[in-house]
Amino acid sequence: MVTGCAGFVGSHLAEALLKEGQTVVGVDVFNDNYSRGLKISNLRHLTEWDSFEFLPIDLAQGDLAGVVAESDVVYHLAGEPGVRSSWGDRYETYLRNNLRATQQLLESIKSMPDVRFVYASSSSVYGDSETMPTSESETLRPLSPYGQTKAAMELLCDLYRKSHGVDAVGLRYFTVYGPRQRPDMAFHRFCRAAINGEPIAVFGDGLQTRDFTFVSDVVAATRAAGHMPVVDHLFNIGGGSPASVREALSIIEALADKPLDVTYGEVERGDVRDTAANTTLARTQLAFDPRIGLEDGLTAEFAWVREAIASNLI
Repeated sequence: MVTGCAGFVGSHLAEALLKEGQTVVGVDVFNDNYSRGLKISNLRHLTEWDSFEFLPIDLAQGDLAGVVAESDVVYHLAGEPGVRSSWGDRYETYLRNNLRATQQLLESIKSMPDVRFVYASSSSVYGDSETMPTSESETLRPLSPYGQTKAAMELLCDLYRKSHGVDAVGLRYFTVYGPRQRPDMAFHRFCRAAINGEPIAVFGDGLQTRDFTFVSDVVAATRAAGHMPVVDHLFNIGGGSPASVREALSIIEALADKPLDVTYGEVERGDVRDTAANTTLARTQLAFDPRIGLEDGLTAEFAWVREAIASNLI
């Protein structure tokens, strides 16, 4: 079972599972956080498989036990993403889609000790970490409501693990990018603007760094978390080569083969200065070995964005 199967990472994960011969039940409710057409396009990659079944279920409502009972692994990737949009009135949406939906799933799975529950967390739980690279033992200091809901989600899953024996494994993703990336994310915006000859607005001075992680590496780690025996229950998943936003823009400029019109502005509330993942636990327990560097990864995303523009998908 893959929740959020029409989303960025969820669609890639479901497709990878299908390609290795798994039967997949995909769940999505098409939240309005970005284009429904883009999500339907992601889903179209999956519906061509006879071994895929799609269920349009709102995880925050109803009894999910019947769906969960047919699964040996539940990959919970559904949720409300985005740091900047989590302030103000939309916080209620984050509580509903990140916490209430997860709690409903945990209630449905708590009597099924043989089902592995793999859930997506985020590097946003760390905030501005005091140590780089950051290990899983670092104190959590989220700087945004989004990060706070992800930290609370981790605590919730740990409660069900300790109190009900839920076999829960959490993955703290570090800045995932690649084809099908959400339209609000930086690389998608940068590539689209570069192709269309539009100006690019960067929040901050561009010297902030991120541990950019290509989507296929995230998928490999997530699949491994579904079946590998583990000692720990939380893992950093990072690309291993932190780079600045300016370095990424330089690669995109070369791909566009024309100068970019870039302006730098104020840092947005909730944005951290730097991220870097200590992935020792993931490497030793999940055999995590990120393979795609930033230049190759951006080349793949740029090609996807160009094709999506040409087909009027974005």
